[in-house]
Amino acid sequence: MKTILCYGDSLTWGYIPDGTGRHALNDRWPMVLQAEIGPDVHVVTDGLNGRTTAYDDHLSGFERNGAKTLTTVLGTHFPLDLVIIMLGTNDMKNFICGNAQGTKRGIQRLIEIVRTAPYQMDAQIPEILVISPPALTPIDDTDFQRTFEQGVEQSSLLAGLYKNAAEFADCAFFDAGSVARTSPLDGVHLDADNTRAIGKAIAPIVRGILEI
Repeated sequence: MKTILCYGDSLTWGYIPDGTGRHALNDRWPMVLQAEIGPDVHVVTDGLNGRTTAYDDHLSGFERNGAKTLTTVLGTHFPLDLVIIMLGTNDMKNFICGNAQGTKRGIQRLIEIVRTAPYQMDAQIPEILVISPPALTPIDDTDFQRTFEQGVEQSSLLAGLYKNAAEFADCAFFDAGSVARTSPLDGVHLDADNTRAIGKAIAPIVRGILEI
């Protein structure tokens, strides 16, 4: 059986935009992907609210730096055939990174980690699919505007930068913003229809990568 790891943040965890909780399991994009590709592939979901690509967030009790936790996650779930990374939204906070170019470098670091992790038992290095998250939606909220001071504009640059990084590293790439939009309720998260759209859209890409 082939195994896929989905490594992400609250968009992968399934955060509901109105803040009332978590999407139903069958509405989260990794589980939609699982349903699309069938039972012969095992999809592992590792989504943490607030996770960044490679930047510290000292305001949280959790380790949100994706570069610091990725090796442990890879070691927990190996052997893996494919690692799907969808991160970058939280980098757009002005007290985290706030710069698309810096976030591109964070994605490049995560690719490096997947390629160089100390896999055991002669496990093969997994394939990588990089997904750029949907851009932020501007909303009339003072906290949002202060938190994402330049983030709306910078988030719109991520797709092009991630595509460049993926091509350079010989990874697969998908722009989630081509099928999904962040909610106007909070400007950041995805409603059920939009998170499901990502899972459905990447299924053919995943089948091609895994040759299934």
